[in-house]
Amino acid sequence: MRILGLSGSQRAEGSTAYAVRHALGAAAAEGAKTVYLTVAGRSIHPCRGCWSCGDTGTCVFQDDMTEIIDEMKMADGLIIGSPVYFGLVSSQLKTVMERCVVLRPSYEKPYAMTGKIGAGIACAGFRHGGQELTLQNISTFLMQLHMMAVSDGPGFSHSGAAIAGDARDDAVGLKMAENLARNMVALISARTGT
Repeated sequence: MRILGLSGSQRAEGSTAYAVRHALGAAAAEGAKTVYLTVAGRSIHPCRGCWSCGDTGTCVFQDDMTEIIDEMKMADGLIIGSPVYFGLVSSQLKTVMERCVVLRPSYEKPYAMTGKIGAGIACAGFRHGGQELTLQNISTFLMQLHMMAVSDGPGFSHSGAAIAGDARDDAVGLKMAENLARNMVALISARTGT
């Protein structure tokens, strides 16, 4: 079982990076192989809507998005983290999301991410700081790829993990991230028998 964690923050060592890595640590403790990627420091060209990928299966832009796409294809699960920017995902993460159209090549072909499990982590400056809508952005993205979204589940039951303030100091938010990762591992195990 392979789980990819993607930080959608330009801050390489900020709260989002910390929270995603924390979730991956919980998944690894359950036996999953984990991979961490970040948008920080990457050159990712915005999608121009040319739809060339629908015919060729590859994007016209050969940039740092290629590694992200390749890792997504190999993953059984995907944990996406984003800081809350104006109540939504970061612009860097939104660019990544739009470039993932290459994973939906045409209406006739199966999507590369079909049936995989995804989850979101949202980090804001304070509790109730836009995390829920940001998590909905991530869940919508997962559904657009024909993936299933998992939540952090009982005791909290949010649409994902909601981090408030500095992730290192948010015990509640980090517990949500752990629950989310464990739920993902359990669901992947149940579906694949691994």
